[in-house]
Amino acid sequence: MSDHDRWPEAPSLEDPPGDEEPEAQVEVEEQGAEEAPEGEAAPELEEVEAAEPEAAEAAPEPEAASTEHAAGDFAVPDGYGVLAGSPQGGRRAVGIVVSRFNGAVTSRLLEGALAELDEAGVARDAITVMPVPGAFELPIAAMALAKTRRYACIVALGCVIRGDTPHFDFVAGEAASGLQLAALETGVPVAFGVLTLEEAEQAEDRLEKGAEAVRTGLEMADVFAQLRAAASR
Repeated sequence: MSDHDRWPEAPSLEDPPGDEEPEAQVEVEEQGAEEAPEGEAAPELEEVEAAEPEAAEAAPEPEAASTEHAAGDFAVPDGYGVLAGSPQGGRRAVGIVVSRFNGAVTSRLLEGALAELDEAGVARDAITVMPVPGAFELPIAAMALAKTRRYACIVALGCVIRGDTPHFDFVAGEAASGLQLAALETGVPVAFGVLTLEEAEQAEDRLEKGAEAVRTGLEMADVFAQLRAAASR
């Protein structure tokens, strides 16, 4: 048999390669362990353990910040003319379009809106409520009310909850763009009081949206009235 046909010799099991290095490492570790007195940690470990509590005390957990609104008050610098409205009712007439869909939520939005109008001094006989089937019908109803020119502002109330289909995106998007279009085409302020929720449980913390929409509508109606008065002088 030639040298090329021979199998290479297997390494001896009695003397496996690389055994010397691990043994040396073990000896070093044992020697280091003997240098530290029993029951005492190494100085490096003591410094790390002592620093950890101080770091925890020095860096308290930050408070959870809102992901929806930016904190802080708005202010216009001095020296500029300001035309600003206030959410006052007076003798203004207000139209409300409200979706019957998700009525458990929208009825409470309507209650908050009506209470806010009463607080602002808007008489009941100056308020018209127009219920519509759903949020998709809000824009055309708001447009119809605005075109009568009988109302200083329109308040749109509705609730759209995300489901398992793209229905949410279409309805919420079309409702928002349609209501904006109604305001742009008629020049009558249309306040957006439509809740867009991931799940129904989120509505409880957002029911103030009805009153907020009323304040927005009245403020815009007031500033537009001031603008018309200033332009007619």
